[in-house]
Amino acid sequence: MPTAAALTADTPPERLVAFRAPPLRAGKAHIIKDDAEALAAARAVAARIAETAIERDRERRLPYEELDWLSDAGLLAITVPKAYGGAEVSSGTLAEVIALLSAADGSIGQIPQNHFFILHALRLEGSEEQKRFFYGRILAGERIGNALSEIGTKTAQDHNTRLSKDGPVLRLNGRKFYCTGALFAHWVAVVANDDEGRSTISFVPRQTPGLEVIDDWAGFGQRVTGSGTTTLDNVEVHPFSVISLKAVFDRPTSMGPVAQIMHAAVEAGIARAALAETLSFVKKHARPWKDSGLDHGYEDPYTIAGIGEVKIRVAASDALLERAGRFSDIAVADPTVETVAAASVAVAEAKVASTEASLLAGSKLIEFAGSRATQAQFGFDRFWRNARTHTVHDPVRWKYRAIGDYWLNGINPPRHGAI
Repeated sequence: MPTAAALTADTPPERLVAFRAPPLRAGKAHIIKDDAEALAAARAVAARIAETAIERDRERRLPYEELDWLSDAGLLAITVPKAYGGAEVSSGTLAEVIALLSAADGSIGQIPQNHFFILHALRLEGSEEQKRFFYGRILAGERIGNALSEIGTKTAQDHNTRLSKDGPVLRLNGRKFYCTGALFAHWVAVVANDDEGRSTISFVPRQTPGLEVIDDWAGFGQRVTGSGTTTLDNVEVHPFSVISLKAVFDRPTSMGPVAQIMHAAVEAGIARAALAETLSFVKKHARPWKDSGLDHGYEDPYTIAGIGEVKIRVAASDALLERAGRFSDIAVADPTVETVAAASVAVAEAKVASTEASLLAGSKLIEFAGSRATQAQFGFDRFWRNARTHTVHDPVRWKYRAIGDYWLNGINPPRHGAI
């Protein structure tokens, strides 16, 4: 059995029998060096993704090829620390990359969120050997899907899945849902409670015996995220593959703000795209109401005022997202009770704004563009469907309360990653 210290990203498969790591991903992924390069790469890939977004949503064509574009471009390794060969981009850059991808296709923009969430947990709790190994795999273009949430538990944060000792190895048993990205992943990150009831994350190779990813996601929005079921039947896990999730929240860390800023970014991207479609369609095709006496739909004063409102909401969402990135970077660099709470609240404010902006922009697109905009050929309904589906991920009504308690009563939000 190879020791943990002996494992690297390019360790030959025959030396990984006990660890059960798959062969390194075929092909060569580009290594992004800095924030500017990450943003340029995201814009280029987003442009390609946008070309087929309507058909992909309509036909529910799963984006295996598009996820390879992200891997090959190096976009899935942008948070790898510089000490391990990555770009270690800022929280604001990470959010903007997610927003750019989400503007092109809301589903694809959501898929990397849990990938980066797990990488941040690795940064906070992984051993030196774990970081060297898994960061190396990510730099090679490998992807992490999630198996975090479950159906049927008291809350979305409770878990029945268990990680139990079995001699020299561990075994996973349980059933997960909302497993975004697991269908397209090389590794599935499974959250489970160990024998002492502590929450853990296990990095499980996608092809491990006993692990089955089922394509049964049937949401009316975010249709190609692959967010279905994962079952775990006596799945063998090497101890090297396990890190503590509990420890990430036992102390002040940037885990929550970094996780949540990506959710806000998904909605910000959807809002931007819906507004852009509104401006283009109204300018080209909208007709004036017969009582207006106007020649063009874009001269309608009510349409003009309404679009002004949407633009303000979207701009405010973008500004709060950028601000939240700065607070998150402070929490990453200096995680204290105060900096983490401030970052969590700033991100919650951005999430509230992006939720409202995305829902408003998606709805007003149809209203201002008129009856013709409801035709399936335009695919305009996907913006509202995607926003409505994603915005229920963590209830915004509880974010309002956390924000109000912080500013009015000086009460810090809870540390659990969902605020």
